[in-house]
Amino acid sequence: MTTLPPHLASVPLPKAYRLLNHGPTVLVSARHEGRAGVMTAAWACALDLVPARLTVVISKASATRRLLEASGRFAVQVPCAAQLQMAYALGTSSLATDADKLAHCGAQLFDLPEAQGAPLVQGCAAWLACRLLPEPHNQQAYDLFIGEVEAAWADTRAFAGGHWRFEHADPAWRSLHYVAGGRFYATGEALDVPGVSLEE
Repeated sequence: MTTLPPHLASVPLPKAYRLLNHGPTVLVSARHEGRAGVMTAAWACALDLVPARLTVVISKASATRRLLEASGRFAVQVPCAAQLQMAYALGTSSLATDADKLAHCGAQLFDLPEAQGAPLVQGCAAWLACRLLPEPHNQQAYDLFIGEVEAAWADTRAFAGGHWRFEHADPAWRSLHYVAGGRFYATGEALDVPGVSLEE
């Protein structure tokens, strides 16, 4: 395990949806009986404000899915442009065939008590610790998982005052958006509607 990120700050749960509202590629992590897994997911989104909830699509072939189902807890994190290679590697390799997948992909983990056992990936721009809300039909038929966000954090170099600040941050902090075939896009410039101010 690595040390706690120095710029980590809690995000109020009513604002946790903002961490996902721009549609980033995410990392899903889970741990069960001492075994941790992390995978990349392109299909994740906010579902509700209060309580804060999210959805994520996870293939039946995923070893991380099995850890998530067994533990009932998982974390969703927003990787940044500086983690491009790691994010791609975590999505194209499997813990089922490579027991040292996390090390080979360069993923370092840390823990926070509020995550209740779900491992967190070092270096991301945001983290959401979730409790699985079991929906067996959705999980089996659609690979769709629902999580209730119990705690959220962000790196203040990218997210502060309840909003992403990519336009002021180093480009390495921009979130990733997967298309296909190894192609990602990074978050672009901010476009504000005239006369409308950001709500806190």
